[in-house]
Amino acid sequence: MDAVRQDHLVVELARIGAGMLPEVGGKALNLGLLMAAGLPVPGGFCLTTAAYRIMAEAIGLEGPVEAAGQVDAADGPGLAEAAGRAREAVLAAVIPAEVAEAVREAYAELGPNLPVAVRSSATAEDLPDASFAGQQDTFLNVSGADAVLEAVRRCWASLWTDRAVAYRAAHGIGQHSVALAVVVQEMVPAAAAGVLFTANPLTGTRRQAVIDAVPGLGDAVVSGAVNPDHFVLDTASGRVLERTLGGRQGDGQEQGAARACISDAQLRELAALGAKAEEVFGCPQDLEWAAEQDGTIRLTQSRAITTLYPVPEAAVPAGGTRVYLCASLAQGLIRPFTPMGLAAITSMQDARTGWRIAEGGQRPFIDLTPVVRSRSGRRTMLRMFRVAEARSAALLQGLYEDPRFSVIRGSWSPNLLSGSDLKQVGLLLLRILEAAARPRAALSRIQALGHTLEQRLELSGPATPVQRLDFVERTMSTAFRTLVPAVLPAPATGFALLGLARWLLRGIAEPGELQTVLRGLPHNVTTEMDLQLWQLATNVRKDPESVRVLADESAAELSRRYRAGSLPAVLQDLLAGFLARYGHRAVAEIDLGMPRWSEDPAHLLGVVANYLRTTGAQPAPDVQFARAAGQAEEKVADLTSRARRHNRLRGAAVGWCLRRTRALAGLREQPKFYIILTFAALRRQLTAVGGTLAAEGRIAAAEDIYFLAPDEARVGLRGAELKDLVARRRRSYERELQRRYVPRLLLSDGTDVEAAAAASGAAATTAAGTAGATAPGAADRLVLAGSPASAGTVTGKARVILDPVGARLEPGEILVAPSTDPGWTPLFMTAGALVMEMGGAISHGAVVAREYGIPAVVGVPDATLQLATGQTITVDGAAGTVTAVPDG
Repeated sequence: MDAVRQDHLVVELARIGAGMLPEVGGKALNLGLLMAAGLPVPGGFCLTTAAYRIMAEAIGLEGPVEAAGQVDAADGPGLAEAAGRAREAVLAAVIPAEVAEAVREAYAELGPNLPVAVRSSATAEDLPDASFAGQQDTFLNVSGADAVLEAVRRCWASLWTDRAVAYRAAHGIGQHSVALAVVVQEMVPAAAAGVLFTANPLTGTRRQAVIDAVPGLGDAVVSGAVNPDHFVLDTASGRVLERTLGGRQGDGQEQGAARACISDAQLRELAALGAKAEEVFGCPQDLEWAAEQDGTIRLTQSRAITTLYPVPEAAVPAGGTRVYLCASLAQGLIRPFTPMGLAAITSMQDARTGWRIAEGGQRPFIDLTPVVRSRSGRRTMLRMFRVAEARSAALLQGLYEDPRFSVIRGSWSPNLLSGSDLKQVGLLLLRILEAAARPRAALSRIQALGHTLEQRLELSGPATPVQRLDFVERTMSTAFRTLVPAVLPAPATGFALLGLARWLLRGIAEPGELQTVLRGLPHNVTTEMDLQLWQLATNVRKDPESVRVLADESAAELSRRYRAGSLPAVLQDLLAGFLARYGHRAVAEIDLGMPRWSEDPAHLLGVVANYLRTTGAQPAPDVQFARAAGQAEEKVADLTSRARRHNRLRGAAVGWCLRRTRALAGLREQPKFYIILTFAALRRQLTAVGGTLAAEGRIAAAEDIYFLAPDEARVGLRGAELKDLVARRRRSYERELQRRYVPRLLLSDGTDVEAAAAASGAAATTAAGTAGATAPGAADRLVLAGSPASAGTVTGKARVILDPVGARLEPGEILVAPSTDPGWTPLFMTAGALVMEMGGAISHGAVVAREYGIPAVVGVPDATLQLATGQTITVDGAAGTVTAVPDG
């Protein structure tokens, strides 16, 4: 066969190489690259996108395509209608003669009536950042030229299925920008087939291969129609770490459990082939494979695994497996950071403290390895986490048993925040003593620090863009190391004295009583801000015109009017007063790249509007706060009295400790308050620099500077064009915004510690023969066990669906189905979670669930019978459990 013929309509798979994506699509390109690397891929040819475009032009497809592109991504019925018009036009098309001739000639050269697989290969498919798994069709065991041509037509039409159009719309892929090539490939007479992941898709571990296998063709694995044989291998040693044999319809249970459909030698060969494929593409791969009767293995597809959480970029040389804690998740922030925000957070690290920060998935991760490998660090970390994050504490304790993290003497020692010199240590001790002995003096000093800080954050006189950047970088590098040691000793002393009081109250106070002491704490800037906002709403309620505009206009319009100074006078003035004190704050405020409330108060105006809708059935927040403070003071008096009855000195000590706790503990928010105040000042300087770059045409708009690091902004000031870099960063950022699950603890080999712990427990359950059965639970609960498929926990209403045609799934409802294939995926767009009776962790439903970031549990026998539509259930995708509360 000539390499290319008929005006580039047909190209042999072996001749496909890098740079040919627009002509052959993702699937064909990846097959060609595998073949070029010497990997075993069945031969065949690709009908290029040029053929599709000839057909599209001949039938006038541009009109229906444009119509589809105009439909909003949220308009499911509209997308389905537009997709149907395009699809019907393609199905009715006569394949152009030149295309038909090229296909017949290429097919004849494969062999007379050779059985082939006819597979779609779209230009937006099997890409590094989106797999688009199963969105276009494949037809197996096709024989004869006429049948191949009909399969080609149906592949073309599958570009316009409801699911494919909805998927592209949801991912921001222009409907007019895609085209479809078709792969025609020799069928493998498969004795067994399945899928291979070169990294564990459930735990994220990069050094494990996960293989699902079934007898015969592998489409049953991908569709989730059967429970496959499931294996997990260590890729370095080839050792099988996990082996679960699936029962298959038509097999006796005993027969299905007796022997796997592939041998251990084949498992090791598959793992080795997967490793080579990963080298070819430079990232973990999801491959489809088939094994012939004689054991020969062929690879039939390879695409990137797009759902793995990115491994943090190490801030120091690796030196073995490392442990990372997601710093932003610990702050309750799931969304990614802007590059400038990451630069600010990273600047807070200091070699003297032992803390280092690495970036993973555009989020900051703290390297805990030195702490985990230190005996004193372990104790300190567990104490901290048991108070702040009990779930992570349990995970850390599990890591302590891992030999990879055995204790190393001298691994870590705390250096008291910002240095080990005696002067700094002495200053910290003085602040602790000041807080304990004279809390009012400590409060005055901290408040004075705020006034001084505000003055230092102003640049005096005119400044050049370079001077502004110098100021920003200098402030970034010093703010954390100066503000935290200046403020933190006071609230830390308060909590230390609470601990002392707890010790003194042994045998006197009941568990949990001391929590009451912390209610209604004074000097908490965040509580004060909330109460001020409530007071603002209370005052606005007295002005009818302000109430009217808050009720009638959107938050975005109200924000625009505030910036223009055109809100009703009462609302304008009250909001301006609030922002003068709290305008430096924001949603996701620890990201320097996020606009502050003073820049866009839309969120605040929406909150105020909601406050005005309250009925007054509950006590006002200020009343509740005062009541809580009164309860706390009563508890202090009560505990002091009870301690005094045991011993007068003991009672005096308890009273002193608890009063100091209430005077100091509320200051715990103050360090962050000052850091965020600093961020707002830095934003003023950075926005000014961004304005200069935009005026010079280096970036498109001033706010684009937040998608640069400071050194990159400097390069822009020297004349570099940065628009393309910003555009790439924005696209990546938008993708990360869609991520719904972020690991708390992550290892440098990609392992999500929580998911791995849950999967290990689920594997043990399966080995004991209880997987998929009703798990033990309280008498009023139904607990179903299955296989974990996509991590996360969601509680919502179940909707049992046996057929996706005409089915409706309300946003947040949990889809309960016998199994799923690509035809179900429009339902995934609104699903809160997924429960399937069949399938494995890497079946189609599980793959798409992970891509959408929704929890999933699969392999749950009789789920559609045991669960009812409307029933409230909790799906734990990491543990592999579904918990329901029976009606009535």
